[in-house]
This record gives sequence, C-alpha cells and structure tokens, in this order.
Amino acid sequence: MTRKQLLNFLVVLLYSFNAKALSTDTIFTKDKFNAYIGLQSEVLIDDSDTMTLQDVINSPLLQKSTTLVSNLGAGFGTAWIQFVIHNNIPEQDYILNIENSFLQNVTLYNVSSNGQLIYKDSVSKDLPFWERKSKVSNPFFQINIPPGTSKKYLLKIKSPTQLIVPIRLGTMEGALFYELMKAILRGIYFGVVLGIMFYNLFIYYSTKDKSYLYFIFYMVSVGLVQLSITGYGFKYLWPFAPNFEKLSLFIFPTLTTISSIGFTRYFLYVKDYLPRFNKVLSGINLLYILLTLNAFWGNQVISYNLLNILGLPLALMLIGAGVYIWTKHRYRPALVFLIAWALFLVSVIVFVLKDVGVLPYNLITISSLQLGSGATIILLSIAVADKINLYKMQKENFQRQAIDTAKENERILKEQNVVLETNVKERTKELQSSNLHLEKTLKELKETELYLVESEKMASLGQLTAGIAHEINNPINFVTSNVNPLRRDIEVIKDIVAKIEMIGLQESSNEEKLALIKGLKEEEEYDYIIKEIEFLLKGIQEGASRTSEIVKGLRLFSRLDEDSIKLVNINEGLDATLTIINNLLQDKITVTRHYDENALIECYPGKLNQVFLNTLTNAVHAIQERWKQEPKGSITIETKRTEDKFIVTFKDNGIGMTEETKKKLFEPFFTTKQVGVGTGLGLSISWNTIMKHNGDIQVDTQYGEGTSFSYILPIHASKNEITD
Repeated sequence: MTRKQLLNFLVVLLYSFNAKALSTDTIFTKDKFNAYIGLQSEVLIDDSDTMTLQDVINSPLLQKSTTLVSNLGAGFGTAWIQFVIHNNIPEQDYILNIENSFLQNVTLYNVSSNGQLIYKDSVSKDLPFWERKSKVSNPFFQINIPPGTSKKYLLKIKSPTQLIVPIRLGTMEGALFYELMKAILRGIYFGVVLGIMFYNLFIYYSTKDKSYLYFIFYMVSVGLVQLSITGYGFKYLWPFAPNFEKLSLFIFPTLTTISSIGFTRYFLYVKDYLPRFNKVLSGINLLYILLTLNAFWGNQVISYNLLNILGLPLALMLIGAGVYIWTKHRYRPALVFLIAWALFLVSVIVFVLKDVGVLPYNLITISSLQLGSGATIILLSIAVADKINLYKMQKENFQRQAIDTAKENERILKEQNVVLETNVKERTKELQSSNLHLEKTLKELKETELYLVESEKMASLGQLTAGIAHEINNPINFVTSNVNPLRRDIEVIKDIVAKIEMIGLQESSNEEKLALIKGLKEEEEYDYIIKEIEFLLKGIQEGASRTSEIVKGLRLFSRLDEDSIKLVNINEGLDATLTIINNLLQDKITVTRHYDENALIECYPGKLNQVFLNTLTNAVHAIQERWKQEPKGSITIETKRTEDKFIVTFKDNGIGMTEETKKKLFEPFFTTKQVGVGTGLGLSISWNTIMKHNGDIQVDTQYGEGTSFSYILPIHASKNEITD
C-alpha cells in the first residue's frame, strides 16, 4: 500500500464521522474520496408499488432526507430516492455505490431537467451475479458527469429486507480504493474465522469432545451469515443461484440460531441446570425453522421482520442463562461465555444504532458485526479450551481415585487369588473331563445327522426311481416298437428300387418305362409305404425327444455342482422337479404354472431342487388323502421377483393341516403320513436349507381346503452367508 493510498484511507475514516460534510441541496464532488449523500437527497415510499418514474418526479410527496444514510424501514412497497450531482472538478467518471448487499432490485435513472429519461441501469438479485456490469457485491453504478455540468438521478429500490440505503459517491479511484480496504478487512476476518475453525476441528479429532463439534458448527454458520451480509457468498460461492442468494438471508441466520442454541445447551449443560429453559430453546428453534419456511413460500417481508424481532430477545435469554449458571453454580466457562455474548450484543447494538442514525455510518460501524462476531468466536474458543482444562483436572482427580481404588482392589485380589487358584485347579479337571465327553457326544450327533439327511435323500430318490423308470420306459418302448415296421418298409423300398433299375435297363421307349414304373408303384403301394415311414420316424423322434427331456430334467434336478453357489434359473429347476415327479401325478392332478420371466438368482440349485421335491411330494400325498383316486387335485406353482427377493409359492387343494400340525411342521421326525411312507425329515431339511440361504418360509393352511408354502429367497447370496 502506497503512502498516498494510506492517506486517502485515513481521510475516508475521518470524513465518514462528519455527518454534515455535504449538506447542500446540490452535491459537489470536491476531492478524490468517497462521501455519503443522504442529506442531499429526497425520498418517497410508494406503499402501493404503482407509481411510475414520471409520477415520482412530479410528486409533491418527495421529502428532504434528514439523515446521512436513509433508513426507510421494511415493507411491501418501493422506495424512491432523488438527488442532483454537480461536478466542479476535472474528473468526469464517478462511482455510485449503494453499500447494502441485501437490496434485491436497485434501478438507477438519469433524467433531464424537464423529467425525460436519458438512460437507466439496474442491479438485480433475480439474475446471476456474473451478469452484472460491475463485479461488486453491492449495487455499483458507473456514472459520467462532464466537468461543470449537473445531472439528476433517481434510485428505485425494491427489497423485502430493511431498506437501509447508504449511497456513497466518489471518483473511480477513491471508490475502488475504498472497496479494496473493505475487502482487506473482511479477508482478515474470514481468515481469522477459518483459522480458528480448523484449529478447533483439529482438536476435535484429537479429543473427540463434542463441545468443539458444536462450536465448529456455530463458526461455520456465523461465517455463512457474514458471507451473505457482505455479498461475498453471491459473488464467489453461488453466483449462478440468485434464488438461493435471496433465501440465504433467512437460511443462514436460522442455522446460526440453531447452532448457537445447540452450543449453549451442550456447553452450559442447560438440560441439567435449566430444564424448562431447554424446552423454550427447542420452541425457538422450531419457530425459526417455520419462519424460514414461510420465506420459502414467498412471505419474505413478514419473515424478515419477525426474525429481526426475535434476535434481541434470544440474545438476552442466552446471556441470562449464562448469568444464572455462573452465579448459581459457579461454572467457570459460563463467565467467558457471558463476556463473549455481551461483546456480540454490543456489536449488534452498534450496528443497529448506525442504521438509525445515532452513530456515524463509517467503515468501523459497518464492520461492527464482523468485529463483534470475531471477538465472540475468539472468546468462545478460549472458553471451550478452558472447559477441556476442567475436564483434565476432573480426569486427574478421577485417575487418583482410581489408582487408590486399584491398589485396594489389588490387595483384596492377592488374598483371594490363593483361594481361587485351588478352586480353579479342581474345576479345571472336572471341565476337561466334561469337555471330552461333550466332544464325543457332539461327534456322534453330527454323524447321526449326516446319516439321517442322506437317508432322507435316498428315501426320496427311492420313491421316485420306479416312476422315473416308467417315464423313460414309455418313450423307449415307442421307439423299439417302430423299428421292425420301419425295417420291413425299408426292405420293400429296396425291392422297388431294384425292380425300377431293371425296367430302366430295358430297350423300350421312355413312355413305356414310365408306365411300367407307375404300375409297379401302385402294385407295391409305394405312396402308403412312404407315409408309413414318415409316421414311424416321427414316432421314433418323439420318443427320443421325450427321453432326452427326462434325462435333462434328471440332470437339472441332480445338480452335481450343488456344493457351490451358482446363478441359475429357478423356473428350470421347478420344471425339472415336475418332470421327476410326473409319474406321481398320474394324470389326476392338474399343475398350473405362473412363472416370472426373470428367475435368475444366486443359490445352491441342488439343495433347492430337494426342497421343491419335498414340497411337491407332500402336496401329492395331501391331495391323494383328500380326493383319493378322483381327478380333482390341483397344484399351482408361482414365482415372483421383487427388488431384492425371489418368492416361490406352491399351493395345493389337498387335505390341509390343523393348527396343531402346523406348529410341529418343521420338527425333525414329525410326520402325519403312515408308517413306512415318510421319515419326517423332509420339511426339517427344507427349513435348514432355506435358513442357510438367509431366506424365510411362510405357510398358509386350512384343514379340509389346502395348503400354501412360500419360500422367500435373497436374489444375491454371499458365500459367507450360505454355508453347508
């Protein structure tokens, strides 16, 4: 910074305290520094928001401003400010800076002496920041006034916030220098906030103390509020989100309120010391959230005014809570808390008094919130650190007590160890003997379980062997019965071919040979033989296809790869199982299938096929028990895929079950079948298989009407989840 720039900056500060520096009706720019022109302007509030530019120029309602910075309140109308600038120095390029980044729509009109519009310029938060002509956070207008001339201007301002309009006029050099000074001071402020925030974040990760976490949340929200107040947030962080910029005025103060209340609750133990006040704070949080939502719904003026009204009582309540806890409980961190909040309250009062004209509008009063919040953050950081010191002292006391207690316990333990060692030796011998016996018993139980499971599998396969043999025998018999007629027809064809060759060797004419061949074919019934051969071949093909289908079903059912998880089509496994039990159906049980087309899941296919076989076999027995030999039985199989599950449902119209039977359904060796028909292990094995797949079974039954089994399986299985 040069000496000249430093001198100019000091002149700005001194000049800002002089509220009467420019108190004439017409403004004269005398030196190259900025000056507020509120006293040289006329103001008008259009509550109806209907007046045009000409209406304002000709309006008798324009009143002389009595303050250096106009404070026009907060309302639903539009504010108009009129002023005249006379240039009596060689400079002609000037800056008109409205130092309030909250104003949403500001339009500058230049009119002639007879009221005709010469040009207009506007700054609006309805547009992205980068569409502004001047990339400055405040409304910033470049004007040109040739030396020795005067120009008349009007400002039209529309905003739901407090209409504080600090109009600063200066040369290009002075205005840019002033903005640079503000940027440096604010940069220092944000640098201090970030430094303290990262410092506390580092301590939080070291200590895991929640006080630091709440404090960091509070600092972040305070920093966001200051970014919104200074307009730097819209300029640097969300320049392409004008709607968010307008709502940030409500979002960030609400976050600050919530964070400061949360910090106060945790830091001062409000829940323990002031439980009723703790509930009041919860209500205030809710009220702030509702007011912010009200701003989202479009009622920004109402929300803004109510938020301003609530701010001071909340600050006084927090200070009052600190006073009570300090005086009543002598909690040391509460004293630093009090001083910090008192400083912040003073900065708020200075900021408000500046807006109402009691204090001068200058760089210090403009920055009072930054100075106050910065001092508050520093003091609260000290308070949090002091709280850690208290924790440290308490921890040392606890450690001393723990050491004393540990020494006493050590003495007692030494006395008891002698007795315990003797008892432990005796009990160890007993436990070792018991463990050997238990290991032997467990080994025998596992061997028995494996034997029973294999027995159940062999029993199921034994029941199906005869049916499978019958299923394969039928198509094989069909093939073999067609072989002899086919051989006979082929011999006849061979004989016909030989006779045709002899006719071909004769010396008669072609017509005579054709006539002889035709007669031969009619005599030997050649056409009939050809049709018979085609019929026999078709029968052989059908028999072979049926045999292939049965073999394929057996292969799918057996699943030699069942010891590994595979991605398989469940529908194919169901069809294979139906092929296996086709003989049990005996054309007296109707099977209806409703399959989901997407039936691929990860599972042990062989184990699931065993479950399907057990379920279908039980369904057949239940149908036979109800309908005997009548062809009225029906089984419906349905598969259905959901987002992460696959459901297989078997529904029959068999005899059904009673509630007592349903309760014992999955118990090993429980069966309702006759002796020698079932082992009672089928459903127990099915239950274990589904559970090992991390699935579920749902049973819906009614005695005399039928039963429904639903197997709910995960679509994706992990090898760690499914075990043998």
